[in-house]
Amino acid sequence: MENGLFRKKWSSSANDDIHSASGLTVKEFLNTLMKFRNPEDERQTIPLGHGDPSAFPCFRTTQIADDAVVDSVRSAKFNGYSSTVGIPLARRSLAYYLSRALPYKLSPDDVFLTIGCAQAIEIAMTVFTRPGANILLPRPGFPYYEACAGFRKLEYRHFDLLPDKGWEVDLEAVEALADENTLGIVIINPGNPCGNVYTYEHLKKVAETAKKLGIIVMADEVYAHLTFGSNPFVPMGVFGSIAPVLTLGSISKRWIVPGWRLGWLVSSDPNGILKETKVVDSIIRCLNISGHPATLICDILPLCEHQLIAMPENFYTQEER
Repeated sequence: MENGLFRKKWSSSANDDIHSASGLTVKEFLNTLMKFRNPEDERQTIPLGHGDPSAFPCFRTTQIADDAVVDSVRSAKFNGYSSTVGIPLARRSLAYYLSRALPYKLSPDDVFLTIGCAQAIEIAMTVFTRPGANILLPRPGFPYYEACAGFRKLEYRHFDLLPDKGWEVDLEAVEALADENTLGIVIINPGNPCGNVYTYEHLKKVAETAKKLGIIVMADEVYAHLTFGSNPFVPMGVFGSIAPVLTLGSISKRWIVPGWRLGWLVSSDPNGILKETKVVDSIIRCLNISGHPATLICDILPLCEHQLIAMPENFYTQEER
């Protein structure tokens, strides 16, 4: 109220940057399409644009995962808040599992649990946002990266994937796009939306290019090991000694449980560059002011992917047992 009179308009307007941010998420696009559905048509609409296998009754997660969640609930040990970076047992378990495919050993301190891979992407984009910075994104790619970068006013530049070469990265284009303000490059393997799987040789070239440019590699591996062609899945972290790698993943696709919302952001960096440049510290700070995944879902990690693995006796500490 000014001079005894009410203001003529409300001052609590929304942040215009939210509406002007570039990029359209998959969910936003699908929601827009659904608005045009004929309400008189009783046929079921199949959402082919959304990677949610659980929407189809022929896909169910393993009984082991179901039982693990039930056991976690009944134990009443996981009803409280988690550490912002994830419960220690789950971090240790995931570090062990991912290390099996790497030429070096990950530490639990390299693993940060997130609310699905979506939060891992959001945190990665936040960590690398600074005035004048830019990031390199694949085209075609997963549009959530553009949406997250645009929302944070982080410039993104597209490099093309080459259809005639199995959707490999156009490394010449990457070098042409990068400058002194380029912070990283995003690689999606297995590919989304193209379904390609990169060879060991190509991923090594990507790492060598990143080293040449002095940038990190953000490896989106949410579809890890879901391969149906002749190329086996090779984690980008194998080349962490060439260029630092941030690996993003989740249990959503392989375990057919996207609604369980458990993902991770992993520092694959045996040379310690990400710690030296305070990237790891920034990830922790971001997690300290954001939500964390449900503890009872975190608890299933040692019981799901590892149920066929002979775990070493000294893998867990006495307290964790």
